[in-house]
Amino acid sequence: MLRRTVLALPFLAAPALAQSRFVPVPTEAPEGAALVARLRQGGMVLFFRHADTRGENCDITFRVGDRPGQRNISPAGVAQSRRIGERLRELGIPVTLPVLAGPVYRARDTAEHAFGAANVVVTDSLLADDFSGARLQWVLDEHRRLFAEPVPRGTNRVLVGHRTPGIMVAGDAVAGRAFPEGGALVIEPRGGRDFRVLGIWMPAPIEGGGFHQCGGG
Repeated sequence: MLRRTVLALPFLAAPALAQSRFVPVPTEAPEGAALVARLRQGGMVLFFRHADTRGENCDITFRVGDRPGQRNISPAGVAQSRRIGERLRELGIPVTLPVLAGPVYRARDTAEHAFGAANVVVTDSLLADDFSGARLQWVLDEHRRLFAEPVPRGTNRVLVGHRTPGIMVAGDAVAGRAFPEGGALVIEPRGGRDFRVLGIWMPAPIEGGGFHQCGGG
C-alpha cells in the first residue's frame, strides 16, 4: 500500500508545484483514495474549511462571540459537519485530540458537530482574517506553524478554520473555487516553516454546495 501511495501522491502534489489550482476530490475518486491512504498512515495535517453556510446572513459585526452578527453554518452545514466526523471514523483515519478550531462560530460549530465539543479546543490561532484586525500577521504565522510542525506517525493533526487564511499561507494553488466549504487541505508538514499541500479532500460533499454568496471565508 505504501508504494501505491507514493506513486500516486506526486500527481496530487503537481498543482502546488506548478501553482495551478487544485481540484477538490471526493473519497471515491482515485486521487481522493490516495489521500485517504496517506491519512491512514498518519503524520499529516488536515485543515478543514468550515461547513456549508449557504442561505445564512453575511458577517455583520466581525466580532468574536457575536453569533447573530456572524455568518453561521446552515442546517445542511450541521449535517455535513456530523458526516465529516463519521467519515473519518469509517475510513479509519486517526485523529489527534483535541481538534483545534477557530473562535468564529462557523469554524467552532463545524468542529464540535464533527468531533464533539469535549474534543475541541478553540484557539485564536485559527481566526478568520477579517476578524483578526491588527493581529492578522500573527494569525497567519500561527497557521503556518500548525501546517508545518511535524505530526507523529499514526495520528493526524486536525484544524478547522477559514478559506482566506489558508490561501494567504498556502498560496494560489488553493485559491478560487479550489477550497469549498467542508473541504480539507491535506498537508504534509516538513518542520520549521515548511509544508506541502498534497490535495484538497471532500469527505462529505453536498450537491450544489461549497460556496456562499458573501465575501471572505
